[in-house]
Amino acid sequence: QVQLVESGGGLVQPGGSLRLSCAISGFTLGLHIGWFRQAPGKEREGVSCISSSDGTYYADSVKGRFTISRDNARNTVYLDMSSVKPEDTAVYYCHATRQGNHFWGQGTQVTVSP
Repeated sequence: QVQLVESGGGLVQPGGSLRLSCAISGFTLGLHIGWFRQAPGKEREGVSCISSSDGTYYADSVKGRFTISRDNARNTVYLDMSSVKPEDTAVYYCHATRQGNHFWGQGTQVTVSP
């Protein structure tokens, strides 16, 4: 089993920065980790992911502004958000997958507002 706990959400002004963390516990070998987000009234969408071999992917809407990284010693994946916009407001979820199994965190709220 895998457990994911997100942290770092909060209120940030437009143009500001925020770092989200996803602490991973359990059997972590071979996990692909991703960040999804869901805004009110919208479908959950993929934001970024990092593979077990450290390949990365970014949605067009965040490319050049968000950076995903992992610290294997701390079993933590980060999402560094910069130049944030009001449309980045959402609940951000950490997701892990391995061999067809999917795991989700509980989510952390990010609100971008003056």
